[in-house]
Amino acid sequence: MQDKALYAPVPPVSAAMRGRCPRCGNGRLFDGFLETAPGCKACGLDYKFIDSGDGPAVFIILIVGFIIVGLALYVEVAYQPPLWLHAILWLPLTLVLCIGSLRPLKGLMIGLQYKHKAEEGRLTGGAPK
Repeated sequence: MQDKALYAPVPPVSAAMRGRCPRCGNGRLFDGFLETAPGCKACGLDYKFIDSGDGPAVFIILIVGFIIVGLALYVEVAYQPPLWLHAILWLPLTLVLCIGSLRPLKGLMIGLQYKHKAEEGRLTGGAPK
């Protein structure tokens, strides 16, 4: 990805986490909740380079799972509540944390891709020497 456009320096990671273009910080990064726009309407950056894959979801599962399991174990050992209370406490909290952090984390991955000019790997051909 060769980006030769000149724009005022915008921190691409923080801009993308806010759902803004990583190059100019003004255009929208997302069309829907997680659907990325085809390009930035403010600076014209083509978003074809975006490929966050399953990375954000995997990180969220690991991070939120660690938090929820730790809290659930603490509550179980300290208070020994019935199972129905565990369900009332942890299921909604898990949903809120997962859904609430998915879009910013996807923006973070996109911002990092832009900042580090990450592209799909390509084989150069020929045998290694």
